[in-house]
Amino acid sequence: MIKDSPNPPSDSTAFHTAAHRAINHYLNPSEKPEPSAEDHGLFTVREGLDVETLLVNASEDLASVQALASHLAFEIDGTPRSVALGICRMVEAIQLLVNEALNEHCAGIEKS
Repeated sequence: MIKDSPNPPSDSTAFHTAAHRAINHYLNPSEKPEPSAEDHGLFTVREGLDVETLLVNASEDLASVQALASHLAFEIDGTPRSVALGICRMVEAIQLLVNEALNEHCAGIEKS
């Protein structure tokens, strides 16, 4: 006979401990500070990174997104393909802007 759920732990102490942890998580949540207005995203950028590092990483990330969207565009047909190609072109334009900013930044460093 196939069961709908797995066997409970053989050690009832572990089972009860896990159950109490789950109940306390929902009924007695720990006091956590409310997120500030700045904490709106999942990711953060480490402080102290120079502009060149940020621009290089942004350029590489945009190139990756462009490659993904381009690959997708040639795997599908119709309207979704047009949407994917539009995304490719927008990302490519943004990548050109980031690369130009990187070039300007590096040119400014060389003149110094």
